[in-house]
Amino acid sequence: EVQLVESGGGLVQAGGSLRLSCVASGFSFDGHAIGWFRQAPGKEREGVSCIPNVGNTYYADNVKGRFAISKDNAKNTVYLQMDSLKPDDTAIYYCSADIHCLRVVSGQGYVGQGTQVTVSS
Repeated sequence: EVQLVESGGGLVQAGGSLRLSCVASGFSFDGHAIGWFRQAPGKEREGVSCIPNVGNTYYADNVKGRFAISKDNAKNTVYLQMDSLKPDDTAIYYCSADIHCLRVVSGQGYVGQGTQVTVSS
């Protein structure tokens, strides 16, 4: 059974930091692209970041320089370090995995249950 379990969300003031984690199981972790997308109320789903199986890491323009994605293949875990958070970053953050980052950041393929991130002004 495929599972993606996110953790690390919470409430933080603008300018603060959070680190999201996603533990994966049930599929070949190092054989898939893995990353994050987010969904805010009343807004479209938005790709955030993705580490591909091969190639360059993807970041959405509005998180470049503030967010950093990394993964630990030994722990089947992907992380999203989020610094300099803004109220516009408020959303449910979902971990996703698939063959290609285009599918990961659009929410196709394997998806976790999500973790809420709330940034207060």
